[in-house]
Formats: sequence, C-alpha cells, structure tokens
Amino acid sequence: MITYNTGKIVAADKKYVWHPFTQMRDWADPDHEPVVLAAGKGAWLEDSYGRRYLDGNSSIWTNIHGHNHPRMNQAIRDQLDRVAHTSFLGFTNPLAVELAEHLVASVPQSGLSKVFFSDDGSTAIEVAIKMCVQYFQQNGKSEKVGFVAFENAYHGDTLGASSLGGISIFHDRFRSHQFPVTRISDLEQLKALDGRRTAGVVIEPLIQGAAGMRVWPGTILGELRSWCDQNDVLLIFDEVMTGFGRTGKMFAFEHEAAKPDFLALAKGLSGGYLPLGATLTTDRVYQGFLGRYDELRTFFYGHSYAGNALACAAALMNLQLFESERTLERLGPKIGRLSSQLAGFKNLANVRAVRQSGFIAGIELGKNDGTAFDWREQVGAKVCLRAREHGLLTRPILDVIVLMLPLCATEDEIDLAIEATKLAIAEGCRDLP
Repeated sequence: MITYNTGKIVAADKKYVWHPFTQMRDWADPDHEPVVLAAGKGAWLEDSYGRRYLDGNSSIWTNIHGHNHPRMNQAIRDQLDRVAHTSFLGFTNPLAVELAEHLVASVPQSGLSKVFFSDDGSTAIEVAIKMCVQYFQQNGKSEKVGFVAFENAYHGDTLGASSLGGISIFHDRFRSHQFPVTRISDLEQLKALDGRRTAGVVIEPLIQGAAGMRVWPGTILGELRSWCDQNDVLLIFDEVMTGFGRTGKMFAFEHEAAKPDFLALAKGLSGGYLPLGATLTTDRVYQGFLGRYDELRTFFYGHSYAGNALACAAALMNLQLFESERTLERLGPKIGRLSSQLAGFKNLANVRAVRQSGFIAGIELGKNDGTAFDWREQVGAKVCLRAREHGLLTRPILDVIVLMLPLCATEDEIDLAIEATKLAIAEGCRDLP
C-alpha cells in the first residue's frame, strides 16, 4: 500500500500547478483543502488519505467501464510491451488501423467511412470545422466559410472549437479571433437563414452538456439534416460527451437515425483511460481532398500523438467490453432506476428542474420561489462540497448538479449517489431563501 504525504503534495500543487476552470486565488487559499485522488476501482475513487468516493461525474464525463478494469489495464500493458508511441505522420500502426475499422463498423448505415485521429474533444471538433472550410474552398464553393451553432453550446476550448461555443463566460472574450458563426436558439431561426455562405452546422445531439444538461426536442436532428441537404451544408454531431452509451444507445444520434457528415468523438472513446479524439466523416468529404500533391488539396493538419498506440489499445478494449459485458443491454434497467430515483427530487425545496437523457442527469437548484440563485453565490459548488461528506464526488455547472456515473455503476450505487445528492442539497441550501 502506498502512503502519501498529502500536505506536501498539496503545498507543491498550490505552488506550481495551474488548474483548468479554476480560480486559483481560491484554490491556493491556505484554508482550501484539495482532494488528492490517488486510486480507483470500478465506480469508486480513493483519495490520498484512503477515503472512498463514488465517481459521480465519471471523472469529467470520461470513464465508461470503471476504474482499474483488469482487461483495460492488460490491453494497455500488452501494447506497452511492444511500443508506446510511433508517429502517425507518414506511418501507421496496427491498433490505429483496427480501431478505425471498428469505429466505422459501430455506425452502420451512417455513411461515415473515414477516421481522422487527434487528441481530445476540442481537436476532434477542430478537425471537423477545418475540413468543412477546406472542402468547400477546393470544391468550387469557396464562399462557404460560416458556421451555424446553437446558443449555450459548448464544443471545446481550442480557438476554432470555441468559435462554435455559445456560453459567454467561456467564449466571448475571444470573439475577435474566431470563425464566423451565426448563433441560433431553435429551428425556426435556422430556416430563416441563407445557407449559401454556410459551411457547417454543429450540434450536441439529444442534450447540451455544459449548458446545464439541457435536452433537445425529439426531432431536431432529422430537421437539421433536411436543412443541410437543401442548402449543401455539412452537418457535425459533437458526441464527445454523449457517445459510448451515455444516452442508452452507443451514440445519441441513433435515437433519431439522422446521418451526420462529421462525428466528433473523445472522452469515453478510450474508456476514460487515455487522451484520444477521433473525427469520422464520409467518403464525399474524403474524396474532396484527393489530388496531386502540387494541387495542395492535402489536409495539412495533425497532432504528434495522433493514433497513439496505447490510447488505441484502450479504445479497442473499450469497444470489446461493450460486447462481452453487454454494457448497453445492462444499462437499460439502470436508466430506469435513475429515472425513478430522480422523480423524488421534483418536489424538493431549492430544486428548480430535473433533466435526464439516458444515464445523464442534471439537477438545477434555485430559490424556493422558483427563481435562480445569484451565480456569484456558487451554490452548486457548495452543494458538491457537502456531497463529498456523503461519499459522492461530482462537479456542478453553475447551480446544476451533474450526475453521470460510469456505466458500470450498480443500482445500489445509483441509489447511493441519489441519497448523497439529496442530503447535500438539503444541507447546502438549508439557510438559503
């Protein structure tokens, strides 16, 4: 058993590390005690003191089959004995090829036939939007340079991907450096647009994540597909969060059987083990980049760790476990259990709304009169701090408490997460209006 000097780790962290999405003045405050996560097993995490917590947001929406899964671990070890990484620029490797084949096979009848590997969700989106622009540039429609995205959308933080985002706190300060984007809130606004200068439309299928787990109406994907076909616009589905079973099907777009021109994947792609992104696209797009070298139709874009063998080994085992452990089949009853348990929140004080898509849930907090809390009060963060005391780790989106357990979580673990959340809301909101 490893013994950790937690005080030393925390002191060094506060001295040297800059954390994402974190106000470091608060983090570095002497009274702040960060949780040092040191181990995990199944749906559980363990800190440096040996305290256990249920992983209530799948380690920022990534983990699928649980931590420390023996077959996932072994797949990575087996590849590590061969080679950890080789260049994908001008070379290939067996596992990247096998993974690409499996990913295409996982979306039959979709028309998606080619896979471009990158590092994460932001870069998977970056690939899609750059391919959109270049495709039209070199195929007779160079005027198509704009994009359509939705209000409150989140598609990543690299500069191109952040162009598509509609959450002001993340995206507004960089507007002057971004792709031209028309932002809409519904399909009626889309129908009023002139698509002649539009290259692509992007959406998070079924549910917007960082917007606070907001669920779309049921037929939006099919209607988007029709508008794109009528206007020769490429359709991008961002399934970085929703992919790999989160909504009850392997991919969220399967609920409507709508076909994208690009499918962006990451997070759960590697089972939550290693960074890996993939952008799937059609033969039409692929053919639009073929030509003599001197025609400069090549997609001059890539990442040093594209097609990383260790990450591909993890991703292949992730897909195999969906079959051998019947993950989707076993998920159905768990989604039902989550639904029935979430119903108990609807009449609780300080709960404004409860939203669910498959195994994803968001519980929105507010005042007893139904209005929102002042976001500066950080009520959601305070509630999540109380949840730790009841054995649950999660992270809010402002005042929306996110529950997104690994798919391996049992019904008893779902019950524990629900009970911890209820207690945390009651305690964290006790003295609020």
